[in-house]
Amino acid sequence: QVQLVESGGGLVQAGGSLRLSCAASGRTFSRYAMGWFRQAPGKERNLVAVISFNGDSTYYADSVKGRFTISRDNAKNTVYLQMNSLKPEDTAVYSCAVKYPKGGSAEYGSWSQGTQVTVSS
Repeated sequence: QVQLVESGGGLVQAGGSLRLSCAASGRTFSRYAMGWFRQAPGKERNLVAVISFNGDSTYYADSVKGRFTISRDNAKNTVYLQMNSLKPEDTAVYSCAVKYPKGGSAEYGSWSQGTQVTVSS
């Protein structure tokens, strides 16, 4: 199974930018779609963005569309989340995960440890 190590969180002022990285171990990384999630205090974990196995297709939650960009470099076994025009409501713990096929659907797994992103107003 893929193992994920995340980096790049921190404290930033509103309007600023951060880039999160999620590095994967193993040689099967390029077979799978990847997702970024976030969980704010007292709230459920929500899907932020998804990228297909080859990077040709992406999905964004409405709340981040136009501000966040998901990308991947399969040669480096890494997926990124570029976050621009950050807002205080983007404050959360961000995690990445592998989208594993399961039957006719999919299931996220191999979660990263999570990194705190705090946006001050």
